[in-house]
Amino acid sequence: MKLSIIKIGGNVIENKEELSKFLKAFSELEGLKILVHGGGKLATKLGTRLGIKSKLIDGRRITDEDSLGLITMVYAGLVNKNIVAELQSHNCNAIGLSGADGDTIQAHKRPVKDIDYGYAGDVDGVSTNTITKLLEAGLTPVFCAMTHDGKGQLLNTNADTIASELAIGMSGNYETTLYYCFERKGVLMNVNDDDSVVKHIDTKSYQTLLEQKIIADGMLPKMENCFHALQKNVHQVHIGDISMLDPKSTLFTTLTL
Repeated sequence: MKLSIIKIGGNVIENKEELSKFLKAFSELEGLKILVHGGGKLATKLGTRLGIKSKLIDGRRITDEDSLGLITMVYAGLVNKNIVAELQSHNCNAIGLSGADGDTIQAHKRPVKDIDYGYAGDVDGVSTNTITKLLEAGLTPVFCAMTHDGKGQLLNTNADTIASELAIGMSGNYETTLYYCFERKGVLMNVNDDDSVVKHIDTKSYQTLLEQKIIADGMLPKMENCFHALQKNVHQVHIGDISMLDPKSTLFTTLTL
């Protein structure tokens, strides 16, 4: 049986019109599916209004106690429940979750090396039985970017990583395809040309693109998650914008080993 896991990027979440378009397309996607979302930009905006300053190093959030409270409110509350409510309006029976709910995603607090990321979590495992039961009950899980350590501590966890680890965990039960949906049409040969999509990347062409610095900066951790998932038996990984959820679409990036 096939399962689609779709991670939605922050720029789409921020744009109400784009988010509505995405959720309609997601609800029309056939078969079993799971949605994963972040909400970092909204958390930063709300934090500014509340006097909680966001600390970022190389694009990664330093999650102190105040920030953890803020992202719990934004990710697991505001963003997650609005997404679930809108999916219900499209007859997609969604259930909002963090990794703590049903003990679905276990993690540990990232050890301090050069940088102390605070309450940031690195995933240890996924409880596939719980998630499978939800899918079999006709529910569509919607995961926010939070996990827990099994000792009562919530942890802020990268949404790309959560999507990748969910896909890896569920690939034992389903033929799993992982989608990273963001504002671009895929991996681009030229960042100034939205149609210059690299349609297929395998391990060999990935190395070439790295050497040419076509894949760099913020795209690097995303690609690492993609290939990590493929090496752990995830069927396929796609990167693109909302249009890639249309069965007729061909303009997006597909990754294979």
